[in-house]
Amino acid sequence: MANETASARERPQFRNLSPGQLASYRLPAAGILSILHRVSGVVLVLMLPLLLWLFDLSLKSESTYERMRMTTDNVLVKLVLAGLIWAILHHLFAGLRYLALDVHMGVDKEPARRSALTVFAVSLPLAAVAALWLFGVI
Repeated sequence: MANETASARERPQFRNLSPGQLASYRLPAAGILSILHRVSGVVLVLMLPLLLWLFDLSLKSESTYERMRMTTDNVLVKLVLAGLIWAILHHLFAGLRYLALDVHMGVDKEPARRSALTVFAVSLPLAAVAALWLFGVI
């Protein structure tokens, strides 16, 4: 009986965070990646009607293609499209990471941290280059 209480005291206690503690709580890179993977998935699903509408406009006729071009010349639309490009790239590379984790590749703490940072190191610069191209900088 004494051993049971000693082992019960050694187990970590998980507590719920209050709203005030959320700002100071530090998630590891893999935790941030996981949350952003979910966010990017939701963004992709919610923006699918816009993408399909733009795609439809681009294929119907020359006049609807010009309408699509005029729509996508708007700076706010370009910002939304840049966000969608980030969401696609982030979701793709994080999804590949999760596929590797599913087959037990890189599940230890340090390789998991490195792979999470690699997803950020690949998806963010690619999204930045795509956004620069979208805005006509390059």
